[in-house]
Amino acid sequence: MGRGRLRIYLGAAPGVGKTYAMLGEGRRREERGTDVVVAFVETHGRSQTAAQVDGLELLPRASMQHRGVEFTEMDVDAVLRRRPSVALVDELAHTNIPGSRNAKRWQDVEELLDAGIDVISTVNIQHLESLGDAVEGITGVRQQETVPDEVVRRADQIELVDMAPEALRRRLAHGNVYAPEKIDAALAHYFRPGNLTALRELALLWVADRVDEYLQRYRAENHIASTWQARERIVVGLTGGPEGRTLIRRAARIAAKGSGSEILAVYVAKSDGLTSASPKELTVQRGLVENLGGSFHHVLGDNAAEALLEFARGVNATQIVLGSSRRKAWQWMLGPGVGATVAREAGDIDVHIVTHEQVARGRVRPIRRIASLGLPRTIAGWLVGVAGPLLLTWVLTLFPSTSATHTEMLLYLGLTVGAALLGGLFPALASAAVGSLLINWYFTPPLHTLTINSLENILAMTVFLTVALSVAYVVDLAARRTSEAARSRAEAETLSFLAGSVLGGAHGLPALLERVRETFQMESVALLERPDDFSPWRTAGSLGPDPVSRPEDADVDVPVGDRLALALSGRMLPAGDRRVLVAFAAQAAVLLERRRLEEEAAEARRLAEGNRIRTALLAAVSHDLRTPLAGIKASVSSLRSEDVTWEPEDEAELLAGIEAGADRLDHLIDNLLDMSRLQTGTVVPIVREIDLDEVVPLALLGVPGDAVRTDIPEALPMISADPGLLERALGNVVENAVKYNAGAACSFVGVSASVLHGRVEVRVADHGPGIPDEAKEKVFEPFQRYGDAPRGAGVGLGLAVARGFVEATGGTLTAEDTPGGGLTMVFTLPCAHSAGPPGASALGASAQGSEQRSDGEPALVTDPTDRCADRPIGRPFEKQTERQQRS
Repeated sequence: MGRGRLRIYLGAAPGVGKTYAMLGEGRRREERGTDVVVAFVETHGRSQTAAQVDGLELLPRASMQHRGVEFTEMDVDAVLRRRPSVALVDELAHTNIPGSRNAKRWQDVEELLDAGIDVISTVNIQHLESLGDAVEGITGVRQQETVPDEVVRRADQIELVDMAPEALRRRLAHGNVYAPEKIDAALAHYFRPGNLTALRELALLWVADRVDEYLQRYRAENHIASTWQARERIVVGLTGGPEGRTLIRRAARIAAKGSGSEILAVYVAKSDGLTSASPKELTVQRGLVENLGGSFHHVLGDNAAEALLEFARGVNATQIVLGSSRRKAWQWMLGPGVGATVAREAGDIDVHIVTHEQVARGRVRPIRRIASLGLPRTIAGWLVGVAGPLLLTWVLTLFPSTSATHTEMLLYLGLTVGAALLGGLFPALASAAVGSLLINWYFTPPLHTLTINSLENILAMTVFLTVALSVAYVVDLAARRTSEAARSRAEAETLSFLAGSVLGGAHGLPALLERVRETFQMESVALLERPDDFSPWRTAGSLGPDPVSRPEDADVDVPVGDRLALALSGRMLPAGDRRVLVAFAAQAAVLLERRRLEEEAAEARRLAEGNRIRTALLAAVSHDLRTPLAGIKASVSSLRSEDVTWEPEDEAELLAGIEAGADRLDHLIDNLLDMSRLQTGTVVPIVREIDLDEVVPLALLGVPGDAVRTDIPEALPMISADPGLLERALGNVVENAVKYNAGAACSFVGVSASVLHGRVEVRVADHGPGIPDEAKEKVFEPFQRYGDAPRGAGVGLGLAVARGFVEATGGTLTAEDTPGGGLTMVFTLPCAHSAGPPGASALGASAQGSEQRSDGEPALVTDPTDRCADRPIGRPFEKQTERQQRS
């Protein structure tokens, strides 16, 4: 039985109706007589969705225990035993409970498909692995459950379930998506109109790309050459000159006028596969077009206009951008230029001719290729070599000359040289033979016979033939030597460009294979490898339709050692092109090896980091955690001793020691657990709009009241952060500052806040010993304690956990010197809105020095980084808590 078919309903956000659509499709198929079962569905308490399940066969779920809690997952074995024609499986990106058959639900679906069962499933655009960073940037939430893009791309059908943001928010407000207690929070955060609009655009563009792939495949299979204007594709024709940058930017402006437009820059090289333009300039233009979101292509063709139009029709282009001709005035006599030819032959493709500074300054100087003359020059050489002597004979017979035969011989010799220059050796030989026969027949006595009766004429004819053949050979030899030199030069430039771009890390293996395919005008390219001489070949990388799986099946194959080969399909290549192809194959081998080395290095770094963490954790457990345990045990043993009668104050002191040790142990374990969560990526922040006054008082509860002075202006804008994580981070930093501030001339730590460039900065300044610049980043590494910090004072995780929590919510934490001595920790947190409330600009100014009082006098703005002042800094802590209670 063959593999099953996969159909996916893709949505831009939760609640658009993916599950409802999936169940509706299942009901329609069942009504048509198809065997349909519901393998797994999650209704989320939505009555309309639950009603769609009625009447469908619902398979029981598998129950599993995890950490004492019972969970249910899809029973893959039950589905395989039931073996329906179609299985409905909801939430493709779902992560299964530890201990399940597979880690992810999409892996369960792959098993069903391999068993020949058709699957209909659902997924949201935010769960695609490649879009994780984009979705996080839009919503501020990192998706933990993802599905590889390739799994969704391989689906036989992808249907977008679309809904306008306003309609989805109405559904949410009516209680059709979430429970009533969750509606307000959802509308204020994830389901904001801007978020939904951006997610919808991501979904539409992603699906549009998949539709475009299907369209291109259909056009190729049905050999459709005409343009279907389904999507704006702008082809930019490049000559390798500096005007190409102007053309690329102009095409980008055209593309910007329509959403989803695509730019394809094309350079047409000669059919020998080598570029005649400057590789340096082409590299610059490649970088420019890629930075603008386009792609760069090399195509081969002796006729630039034909090759450009063929490429444009092949990619279904709708517009072509060309530069005004660089030809000088006299060069127009040689025929129409590329721009005029493309405009005449483009048909339904729009052609834009763009002016530039290089107009009429002459063509880009090409590398001459005399030996590769092409059909037009070969025909011209034969015409001059064969028809030229006949025409010259006719002219000379019309105007008979009384001069010697030597004059006619010189004229015929000139035609022979011309034939050699145009067509090479063979037209020149033909010209010499035809010319000698005509001279003998018409101009050598006795006339109109092939007989020569004069020794002088015999000598003249011999000299003529010798000179003609010698000149033809020398001219052809010079042409071939010039061509070889030009080819070697072009080859060297191409290989230099290749080595610089590939070994410099500019492009990976797919880009190199694409370059091979375009340069040699092949249909497909595959890099094949095998572990030993007897194992089958496997594909390390490929491009193009139907790449071969064995070197024997390719039109051209280049071995790289015994176990690696570059295989090309499409046409046979001349021997001269194989030298460059061998270099490409060697570079492909280097890239493949480098990719593996990078993977091994990354794995080695991961293992080394794990070993370092384990070693440090062992040291922490063996000493830092045992210290409070030893104190607790000693105090408990003392209290339990029957030999000593303790006074009440002594007993209270021992109990206080037990409590202090337990608190210290609890703090150390919390930091260890937090660090473990950060390194495993299980910290999921709940970002919302908060006021700093909600966080700062709670963060300072663990430190003595007289150890910290605060300056939190009332007019600060709201920030976007997770209050719990920010509180823990700020608390760790303040506790660390208080610890190192002990004994300093200034007895307190300053905590201040201000607005700077649209972000809120919170500064925690101590006046302790400080640290040098080279150690400022090291203090944020796990298990790092600077200087002579005593053992037992902590495991060195406080600052590492603080930075991890702050970065998880979109902020930063850095270290600076405190003016006058000490260390200042700077929290930079994003504002909830791009513009703060009234007064924010004044706050920003206050961070720089002073602000204006209502009476016009400059008001003194205190700074907690000052050396110890004789007055309290900013608003007292009690005033902050009063304000929080009022709010």
